[in-house]
Amino acid sequence: FFMATQKKIDTVKELTDKFSRAKALFLADYRGLKHKQLEELRKLLKKTEGEFVVTKNRLLLKALGQKRSHLVKEQQGETFTGFLTGTTATLFSFADEVAPLKELLKFFKTAGVGKPKAGLLGATLLTESEVARLSTIPGRQQLLAQIVGQLNAPIQGLHYALSWNINRLVWGLQAVREKKTT
Repeated sequence: FFMATQKKIDTVKELTDKFSRAKALFLADYRGLKHKQLEELRKLLKKTEGEFVVTKNRLLLKALGQKRSHLVKEQQGETFTGFLTGTTATLFSFADEVAPLKELLKFFKTAGVGKPKAGLLGATLLTESEVARLSTIPGRQQLLAQIVGQLNAPIQGLHYALSWNINRLVWGLQAVREKKTT
């Protein structure tokens, strides 16, 4: 049997902490990305409060095992840990669940390499196609702006309705004044 090195123990501890703080996480196959591209991707994701971590699947499994209580309900016979094969990187979304994912998939498309494997939104397991579909919904800020617009519309309508009669009165008085001055 193998002895766990301190570095591996620290890595598992860090991953466990990230699992507990993340609102959503996604697994991706990053095969084909160069080191410089990975660094660029990490900088982009940091702006959206996301973190892209490349670790060994075994260490990821160990960290998942420690946080399994709030994770992974089975879906169609698939388990989240079943996607931990081959080269795997994990995207942690700490603030907005979707913004880092959008950035990641946009980067993959531009680079021409990489693809999502699976995702975990709360305790819901997402397949590759569901992750891709999730990335197409509008961002949090855009959705909030739409809600504010919809809430504001009735108020603007009421304002318009209430001011209409006053405006008609003012226009009528101006017309009378113009008639008397000519």
